[in-house]
Amino acid sequence: MSSRKIDAWVSAGLIDEPTRNRILAYEEAHSRPLALWAIIGIGVLAIGLGVVSVVAANWQDVPGQVRLAIHLALIAALAAFVALRGERLEQEHPWGLEAALFVFGVLGLSFVGHIGQVYQTDSPLWRPLAAWLVLFAPLLLLRGQSWIVALGLMAAAIGTAWEYVSTLAQWTPMGEPDAPWLWMSLVTALPVLIAPAAAWLRERSPREAFWTRLEQLAIAYALVGASLLCVIASAGEVEQDMLAIGPQLLRAVIALVAAGLVVMLHRSQSGTAAAAILAACGVGALLASLFNDLDVLAGLLFMALWVAVAGAALYAGWRGMFQLAVAAVALRLIVLSFELASDLLTSGFGLIIAGLLILGVAWGAVKVSRTFAPPKQDSGEGAA
Repeated sequence: MSSRKIDAWVSAGLIDEPTRNRILAYEEAHSRPLALWAIIGIGVLAIGLGVVSVVAANWQDVPGQVRLAIHLALIAALAAFVALRGERLEQEHPWGLEAALFVFGVLGLSFVGHIGQVYQTDSPLWRPLAAWLVLFAPLLLLRGQSWIVALGLMAAAIGTAWEYVSTLAQWTPMGEPDAPWLWMSLVTALPVLIAPAAAWLRERSPREAFWTRLEQLAIAYALVGASLLCVIASAGEVEQDMLAIGPQLLRAVIALVAAGLVVMLHRSQSGTAAAAILAACGVGALLASLFNDLDVLAGLLFMALWVAVAGAALYAGWRGMFQLAVAAVALRLIVLSFELASDLLTSGFGLIIAGLLILGVAWGAVKVSRTFAPPKQDSGEGAA
């Protein structure tokens, strides 16, 4: 922070002179030599690129077992470093710990692929992803703090589930009545249960922010899935296979179970709001199968889902989530208007009406967002 800006605050009467001096002293004590770190980073990057170039040039000449041993040694060394120095690094340089965890995860994922390359194995993608979750996710869960680690774990869980279902679907004829559609739907719905697990752990761990982020990502997964189902229902593609009413009912049950667990494990306004969103996603997924090929009802269901999200955000004070919900409702309202009057864009007069409609809905969305949005929070917004 520049001293000129702080002096401007003093001149405006926002802070007094002693406060100014304390701020400057704090900033000086916690300043980071960005130029020096940039130079160090460039040097480390150059060394790393050089090592990669040397290894890549002689890659085929190195025996596969030797490559795997070197790869495994790097993983073990990094894991030992995080295990032994993780707590101190977390206190002194938290982003250094996150960088080490990220490299550890990448090395682990590439090691699984490296094994397949050396031994010429051919297996579905879900298997190496599942192996990575079993072998490498525990350390990330024990030490992770940032969005990067949480997002990587959630992406791996979702990717494993959907890749498994995709592999299973390749051997299942479309429309087969005896196909394991319920099992496939159960697998793809399981990542939603990360939300109550994270809600339970956040109350029992000093890394509350990390578990909050995992909970937010699980809720986002459920919300995106329910929204997509509403959109698919508008196109009349819900009544088949995994999108039939049976699998949708199973998804709804899992979402409602997750909502109930979140309420029990996190008794607060934010816990109640998170549970309400999960419950709305479950109900929305079930109703989408009933509103198949009903444009208006499916569109209204989409908007009702996001109105419920907006209500939960208001209750918990999540400004960003409320504004996102308002934007989603406004966008779906515009799309629904064009769906109901598909010939609106075929004439100049229709284009004028369409433009006015878009401007009107946008103005209304901004007005609602500014008038009713909760005050901005410093941190923890979302499913906090």
